[in-house]
Amino acid sequence: MNTADLGLPVDVPSTALFTDQYELTMLQAALAAGTAERRSVFEVFTRRLPEGRRYGVVAGTGRVLDAVENFRFDADVLGFLRENAIVDEPTLKWLAAYRFRGDIWGYPEGEVYFPGSPILRVEGSFAECVLLETVILSILNHDSAIAAAASRMASAAGGRPLIEMGARRTHELAAVAASRAAYVGGFTTTSDLAAGFRYGIPTVGTSAHAFTLLHDRERDAFQAQVNSLGRGTTLLVDTYDVAEAVRMAVEVAGPELGAVRIDSGDLLLVAHRVRQQLDELGARDTRIIVTSDLDEYAIASLAAAPVDAYGVGTQLVTGSGHPTCSMVYKLVARAESADPKAPLEPVAKRSTGGKTSIGGRKWAARRLDERGVAEAEVIGTGAVPVALADRQLLVELVKGGQVLSREPLDAVRDRHAASLAKLPLSATQLSRGEPVIPTEYI
Repeated sequence: MNTADLGLPVDVPSTALFTDQYELTMLQAALAAGTAERRSVFEVFTRRLPEGRRYGVVAGTGRVLDAVENFRFDADVLGFLRENAIVDEPTLKWLAAYRFRGDIWGYPEGEVYFPGSPILRVEGSFAECVLLETVILSILNHDSAIAAAASRMASAAGGRPLIEMGARRTHELAAVAASRAAYVGGFTTTSDLAAGFRYGIPTVGTSAHAFTLLHDRERDAFQAQVNSLGRGTTLLVDTYDVAEAVRMAVEVAGPELGAVRIDSGDLLLVAHRVRQQLDELGARDTRIIVTSDLDEYAIASLAAAPVDAYGVGTQLVTGSGHPTCSMVYKLVARAESADPKAPLEPVAKRSTGGKTSIGGRKWAARRLDERGVAEAEVIGTGAVPVALADRQLLVELVKGGQVLSREPLDAVRDRHAASLAKLPLSATQLSRGEPVIPTEYI
């Protein structure tokens, strides 16, 4: 079952309180001032990539669409706002009828992005757009950070499968979102059943050290697992002595043993020794899976090891040192009225300290060289040059408040792989560097 098309909500009655109080107080003041209905354009972008990263990955767009649809101020939510005097009665009345009826454009989920890329553009009245700031940023900052880490790990793995197993290292709902983002970035399976149920991600899992310790002998634990799950299961072999456990595992399961998992020690050395031992025991098709707090650098260091798959937890779900993308949601244009014919005027924050922004409703395109390799992210506010007309990146996601379509997660995953393949080869280098292509403004 692929639940991506179902638009499943988060596990709350409404997403309306996934926001900051100042969004509601701004709304109240704008309603009183008569400016709340001014046509406005907000954009999501980041001024810089996390230090050393060469590209970013757009992830969470599908979850944003769900959140926008479920952004409703029901009786309980309104009661909370009233009891705590968050906003006044006229504002509560306005919120009771709130539905986002604007338009949203964005980079397709799975696409790569760079500093300044307008990865999401939200258009409508100031009032309806400003309320969505926090929930949109919450989703995109988290999911894009995980997807970028996953993408780097997938590149380091060189085609070997990756298992997401970080649920116990983060919030229970964040774990589901992290699994989804990891799948977008190139992971193949997850240990999190909630992610499998909600998003159709393949799930895996066999046993932990506790299962071995439960039994009187390691052989008894292996035998019980094989009896239950079959000879193709994965046996954990580092509870006691690895060499003895590998010998015993093959004795119990035979050469049909699916895999052994190593979760500690010098993984490079142990993997070589285990491979040699398995081959000598006739278990040449038995795979080796390694875990143990891996990140992209540890995975890359095992490139020459006889490892068949990697399991990654903590470093993945925390963005491998960069748990956010520092995306912002800024008003870039507004009209003087709600009239759709009223001209949009560019607006921008002017300040020191690197927090300036560029006004105007933007388009974005990726210029390719003669070999089809990306050479620049081009962003503009005027007419799109003819040469870039077929290279535009933003697509329409919501029109008049209606979600236009939802994509299966596999399509998003495939898009990321295709997008990454069109970047210069240096994009996948793990050494610190600048964005792999420059951002040009015209």
